[in-house]
Amino acid sequence: MKISPLVKRNALRILPFGCIWLLFACIFLWIEYAAIGDITNTPASAIKITPKILAFALTGITLIGLLVGSIEILFLNKLFEKKSFLTKIVSKFLIYLFIFFLIIFINYPIAVSLELNISVFHPTVWSKYVDFLFSITHLSTVIQLGVSLLFSLLYAEISENLGQNVLLNFFTGKYHKPVSETRIFMFVDMKSSTAIAEKLGHIKYFDFLKDYYFNLSNAIIKNQGEVYQYIGDEIVISWNFKAGIKQNNCINCFFDMKLDLEKKKDVYLKTYNIFPEFKAAIHYGQVTTGEIGALKKEIFFTGDVLNTTARIQGLCNIYNAELIISQNLLEHLNLTKDFTIRKLKEETLRGKKESVDLFEVEKIGEQQLL
Repeated sequence: MKISPLVKRNALRILPFGCIWLLFACIFLWIEYAAIGDITNTPASAIKITPKILAFALTGITLIGLLVGSIEILFLNKLFEKKSFLTKIVSKFLIYLFIFFLIIFINYPIAVSLELNISVFHPTVWSKYVDFLFSITHLSTVIQLGVSLLFSLLYAEISENLGQNVLLNFFTGKYHKPVSETRIFMFVDMKSSTAIAEKLGHIKYFDFLKDYYFNLSNAIIKNQGEVYQYIGDEIVISWNFKAGIKQNNCINCFFDMKLDLEKKKDVYLKTYNIFPEFKAAIHYGQVTTGEIGALKKEIFFTGDVLNTTARIQGLCNIYNAELIISQNLLEHLNLTKDFTIRKLKEETLRGKKESVDLFEVEKIGEQQLL
């Protein structure tokens, strides 16, 4: 069974939550063990740690982390995406408070039944549960869950702002030293953005851009692209070379973005009385990739391919073309079946001595599909 890029991406985003919760569970168990010292000093409301209980506890806490990650990534992020930071925090706190109550209600009696080797429905189990609710052990458990939650939510926010791949690369140190890579770049520029900004005003135009970027995101994920930069109304999308040419991902991304926007046309017209359109250029080449910045670190690409792609994109208006790609990239793609290709005039781009062969790409039957 083939896993879609969206499912794979979400799974990779959720997995760190389980790891964070497991790590903090180990830390707190070690602290608790060190503080108690002798197992006979365990409070009556606490469960004595045995290998069986330890395995259950660590498995349970990891599953809780994965549950929190799933709720955060699949539901709460979307639910509170346009809410203020304070609204997010308070709302999520209340939601997780309820979830934690259910988790403790389910897991504590099971752990007691394992400890005492009796049925989970035995009166002794529930008597100990009531004692636990009003004990220091319960408070300690809530604090442990709270700390784990805090760090996992911080991870979620940082990952959301930096991008999952960027955060992972920082942690692994992949680009701590500059490396040479072959990458594909697509420069996507909104048409008539200046006129739109003047018509909407700064605040409403900002909301317009937020909706525009959000509606393009699924197509980027679906085609394994990575957002390198948002520059005003322009998006720079990048692919590892193999991922970009696989099944024409870099080309399909453009037309999937168009299709996703078209589905929201009525919403844009109702909300802003404007529908955004865009043009793009795609090219590939060697770049040097590494961490850069003194006051703010980021993963940075340098290379002629970025300047070349930007200049190719600038020709879209001249040729009245929505998508232009270089011949160098075209040679690595298989566009004979679903696309029409029209060769443009050979161009000598500004700052380059050698001319570049360019092609306009259109999808067959696109208008009918839309």
